[in-house]
Amino acid sequence: MSKNILGLELPSDPRWINIAEKNLEEILIDHAYCEQKAASACISMIVQFPDKEELVKVMTPVVAEEWEHFERVLQQLEKRGYKLGKQRKDEYVAALSKKLKKGGSREQQLVEKLLMCALIEARSCERFKLLWKNLEDEELKAFYHELMISEAEHYKNFLKLAKEYLPEAQVMIRWQEFLEDEAEIMKNLEVRSDRMH
Repeated sequence: MSKNILGLELPSDPRWINIAEKNLEEILIDHAYCEQKAASACISMIVQFPDKEELVKVMTPVVAEEWEHFERVLQQLEKRGYKLGKQRKDEYVAALSKKLKKGGSREQQLVEKLLMCALIEARSCERFKLLWKNLEDEELKAFYHELMISEAEHYKNFLKLAKEYLPEAQVMIRWQEFLEDEAEIMKNLEVRSDRMH
């Protein structure tokens, strides 16, 4: 998963994996909510854009997959004697949301949402790779390797879908702006032990 595949401008702070490994309970709780929010975001797009047939076709299995991931993270929590704690504010997603352009056509609004989802999936994929490569827990290593592949697929699907609704050149210009904004957000976010992002 090099920069060329994920497109991310800035790699995660190397301190994150060290902190995450020492705080697996918090990371798993936050991860569970990330999967739940990913499923909800896809459902929301289907409800808002039911006339976009390709969107509905692509998003429906993604909803099922994200919800299955949520259930599987809950199983990992249970196996370790942890409980699903309260949802925390996702500062990363909140900061990204502020970068969404308001107004424009329905297609432009849809593409904004798709690109934001693609970016979140790309960052999640990068984080899952760090967990797969660095955790000592063999079961979790295998789990995050599997999820890394799945998130990479979602990332590609969201980008591809965006190009269904606006010209590719326009989509890629906006995607580059998003990547630059995300790099700036990552630079300024505190490295937290209780956050997946």
